[in-house]
Parts: sequence; structure tokens; C-alpha cells
Amino acid sequence: MVFYFTSKVKDPNGVAYQYYMGKDKMENEELIKYGWPEDFWFHVDKLSSAHVYVRQAPGRTVHDIPREVVEECCQLVKENSIEGCKKDAVDVVYTPWTNLKKTGDMVAGQVGFHYDKQVKKVKDVLREHRDQVKYLEKGKVERTMDEFIAAREERDRKVREREKRLKVEAERKRKQELEEQKRLQELRSYASLNNSENMTSNKDAGYDSDDFM
Repeated sequence: MVFYFTSKVKDPNGVAYQYYMGKDKMENEELIKYGWPEDFWFHVDKLSSAHVYVRQAPGRTVHDIPREVVEECCQLVKENSIEGCKKDAVDVVYTPWTNLKKTGDMVAGQVGFHYDKQVKKVKDVLREHRDQVKYLEKGKVERTMDEFIAAREERDRKVREREKRLKVEAERKRKQELEEQKRLQELRSYASLNNSENMTSNKDAGYDSDDFM
């Protein structure tokens, strides 16, 4: 199962932020595989915990995540850590889903990073904000992993269609520009030809000063 949580915080388009996490380490493995490029991953630093993701709009970076959203994700991973939930404070790391690295020698649910510079850390996440978790838990929704994977496939299909449309439109504009360049070149050639003929006709007409004598 995949658990979804809806935040009170809304993005610039007025849509509430949504978080999701797997039920166990095997499902975390699937989330690592089928996450979206728009996702950002949260985890308690140096302790076992849930993998919590927040999804942003395309083109947004780790710096665009609102502070309140970061706080809620930190509380979710702390609360869903067997060791972390017992501690007064823990550190939490987060990074883009695209920065997660999985190698063959890693156990289920374990990940590394491609670039450490893309990893952000929140120090001393306290238990005193647990009321945020209670609110999120009330609106928790469960969905199957098949539904999660299907959503990723649908997302990819739409991206491919959009890229195809953009490619077709770019090719159409390129052909239009080439046709316009050809048309202008033909006009310039025609104008040059007319000027040349006019000059020849004027000369043949004998309009020379000696002819009037």
C-alpha cells in the first residue's frame, strides 16, 4: 500500500501539497523505482525511517519547497521511524528523487545519492510539533502500488505526447521560416532582374546628350 497525506499548505496554483510514503521497506523499494522527476524525498538522517515524498510542479527545485511543507515532511519521517520517534530531536535529509542512487549491493529500501551537494539537511527536528502529524493522519488515504505505478505510466505518456506536439510544432515553424526565406529570396531576385532590364532598356532608347545635336 501507498499512504497519501494532504497538507493545509497550498502551492501557487491553489492546490494542496500531497505527501506519500510506502507501508514497508519493500514498498519503499518500488517508490524509489517509480517516483516522479517532480518528487522530493525525505528521510531521517542515519536512522531507519519511512521514505516520505512531496510532489512539486515541473521545473520547481528543492529551494522552492515551502518551509511549512518541509516541516510537515520532517515530522512524518520522524514519527514513522522506530528509533527516531523515541528521540527528542533528529536530523532529516531531503533531496530530489532524481538524485537517489540505487546499486546492486544495497538492501531493499536502501539508497545513496548521486550528488551530495543536492542533499539538504534539517537539524534538530523536535517532537513538539507532533500536532502536524495528527492532522495529516486524519486525512490519510491508502492506494495500491499498482495504482501508484499506473499513475507514473500515465504521467510519462502525457509527457511523451507533449514532447511530440512540441516537436511537430517546432518542425512546422522551421518549414514556415524556410519557405518565407525562399519567398524573400525570390522577390529579391525578381527585383534585381527588373532593375537590370530597366537599365538595359534605358540605354537602348538612346537617351544620350549627343542624340539631340
